[in-house]
Amino acid sequence: MCRQVLGVVFARGHITSLRRTVAEHAAREGLAGPRLEDFVLAVNEITTNAVVHGGGRGTLRLWSQAGRLWCEVSDEGPGLPPGWTAAERPPAGLESGGRGLWLTRTLCDQVMIVSGPRGTTVTFASGPG
Repeated sequence: MCRQVLGVVFARGHITSLRRTVAEHAAREGLAGPRLEDFVLAVNEITTNAVVHGGGRGTLRLWSQAGRLWCEVSDEGPGLPPGWTAAERPPAGLESGGRGLWLTRTLCDQVMIVSGPRGTTVTFASGPG
Protein backbone atom coordinates (compact mmCIF):
# COMPACT_ATOMS: atom_id res chain seq x y z
CA MET A 1 0.00 0.00 0.00
CA CYS A 2 1.28 3.45 -0.96
CA ARG A 3 0.67 6.40 1.37
CA GLN A 4 1.38 9.99 0.25
CA VAL A 5 3.40 11.86 2.89
CA LEU A 6 4.21 15.19 1.24
CA GLY A 7 3.81 16.96 -2.09
CA VAL A 8 5.26 20.44 -2.71
CA VAL A 9 6.47 22.79 -5.40
CA PHE A 10 9.80 24.42 -4.54
CA ALA A 11 12.03 27.11 -5.99
CA ARG A 12 15.41 28.71 -5.57
CA GLY A 13 15.74 30.19 -2.09
CA HIS A 14 13.47 27.61 -0.43
CA ILE A 15 15.77 24.57 -0.28
CA THR A 16 16.67 25.06 3.40
CA SER A 17 13.05 25.15 4.57
CA LEU A 18 12.20 22.23 2.26
CA ARG A 19 15.07 20.21 3.74
CA ARG A 20 13.71 20.83 7.27
CA THR A 21 10.18 19.84 6.22
CA VAL A 22 11.44 16.63 4.59
CA ALA A 23 13.52 15.78 7.68
CA GLU A 24 10.45 16.17 9.91
CA HIS A 25 8.28 13.98 7.67
CA ALA A 26 11.02 11.37 7.21
CA ALA A 27 11.53 11.11 10.97
CA ARG A 28 7.77 10.60 11.45
CA GLU A 29 7.97 7.80 8.88
CA GLY A 30 10.64 5.97 10.89
CA LEU A 31 13.95 7.12 9.46
CA ALA A 32 16.47 7.95 12.19
CA GLY A 33 20.17 8.51 12.76
CA PRO A 34 22.46 8.08 9.76
CA ARG A 35 19.63 6.82 7.51
CA LEU A 36 17.67 10.03 8.14
CA GLU A 37 20.77 12.20 7.62
CA ASP A 38 21.65 10.39 4.37
CA PHE A 39 18.09 10.69 3.04
CA VAL A 40 17.92 14.42 3.80
CA LEU A 41 21.34 14.96 2.20
CA ALA A 42 20.13 13.17 -0.94
CA VAL A 43 16.99 15.36 -1.00
CA ASN A 44 19.16 18.45 -0.65
CA GLU A 45 21.44 17.40 -3.52
CA ILE A 46 18.64 16.52 -5.92
CA THR A 47 16.49 19.57 -5.17
CA THR A 48 19.56 21.79 -5.56
CA ASN A 49 20.22 20.16 -8.94
CA ALA A 50 16.63 20.91 -9.95
CA VAL A 51 16.92 24.61 -9.20
CA VAL A 52 20.46 25.02 -10.58
CA HIS A 53 20.14 22.89 -13.74
CA GLY A 54 16.40 22.37 -14.16
CA GLY A 55 14.88 25.79 -14.55
CA GLY A 56 14.92 27.21 -11.03
CA ARG A 57 12.07 25.19 -9.56
CA GLY A 58 10.72 21.70 -9.20
CA THR A 59 8.25 19.41 -7.48
CA LEU A 60 8.90 16.98 -4.67
CA ARG A 61 6.74 14.07 -3.55
CA LEU A 62 7.34 11.81 -0.55
CA TRP A 63 5.47 8.58 0.00
CA SER A 64 5.76 5.49 2.13
CA GLN A 65 5.52 2.07 0.56
CA ALA A 66 6.66 -1.42 1.53
CA GLY A 67 8.69 -0.24 4.52
CA ARG A 68 10.60 2.39 2.55
CA LEU A 69 10.32 6.14 2.27
CA TRP A 70 10.38 7.27 -1.35
CA CYS A 71 11.16 10.69 -2.77
CA GLU A 72 10.56 11.92 -6.30
CA VAL A 73 12.02 15.23 -7.50
CA SER A 74 11.04 16.52 -10.94
CA ASP A 75 12.09 19.61 -12.88
CA GLU A 76 11.32 21.07 -16.29
CA GLY A 77 14.89 21.73 -17.39
CA PRO A 78 16.68 20.59 -20.55
CA GLY A 79 17.54 17.16 -19.14
CA LEU A 80 20.87 15.50 -18.60
CA PRO A 81 23.50 15.97 -21.31
CA PRO A 82 23.50 13.48 -24.21
CA GLY A 83 25.63 10.47 -23.39
CA TRP A 84 25.40 11.05 -19.63
CA THR A 85 25.90 7.92 -17.59
CA ALA A 86 25.73 7.44 -13.85
CA ALA A 87 29.26 7.42 -12.48
CA GLU A 88 30.37 4.64 -10.17
CA ARG A 89 32.96 6.99 -8.63
CA PRO A 90 32.80 10.62 -7.55
CA PRO A 91 34.12 13.25 -9.97
CA ALA A 92 37.89 13.52 -9.80
CA GLY A 93 39.89 16.36 -8.33
CA LEU A 94 38.47 19.63 -7.22
CA GLU A 95 35.73 19.90 -9.84
CA SER A 96 32.82 21.95 -8.55
CA GLY A 97 29.60 20.08 -8.94
CA GLY A 98 28.84 16.70 -10.39
CA ARG A 99 28.50 14.93 -7.07
CA GLY A 100 24.76 15.17 -6.32
CA LEU A 101 23.56 12.20 -8.35
CA TRP A 102 26.60 10.15 -7.34
CA LEU A 103 25.98 10.92 -3.65
CA THR A 104 22.31 10.02 -3.96
CA ARG A 105 23.20 6.68 -5.55
CA THR A 106 25.66 6.07 -2.71
CA LEU A 107 23.34 7.11 0.14
CA CYS A 108 20.02 5.56 -0.89
CA ASP A 109 18.77 1.99 -1.37
CA GLN A 110 17.26 2.52 -4.82
CA VAL A 111 17.67 5.34 -7.34
CA MET A 112 15.95 5.79 -10.70
CA ILE A 113 16.68 8.65 -13.10
CA VAL A 114 14.52 9.52 -16.09
CA SER A 115 15.64 12.48 -18.18
CA GLY A 116 14.75 14.06 -21.48
CA PRO A 117 14.31 17.43 -23.15
CA ARG A 118 11.26 18.23 -21.00
CA GLY A 119 12.95 17.64 -17.67
CA THR A 120 14.46 15.18 -15.26
CA THR A 121 12.84 13.06 -12.56
CA VAL A 122 14.94 11.41 -9.87
CA THR A 123 13.22 8.87 -7.63
CA PHE A 124 15.00 7.34 -4.65
CA ALA A 125 14.19 5.34 -1.52
CA SER A 126 15.57 4.61 1.90
CA GLY A 127 14.47 2.13 4.51
CA PRO A 128 14.72 2.25 8.27
CA GLY A 129 18.04 0.45 8.27
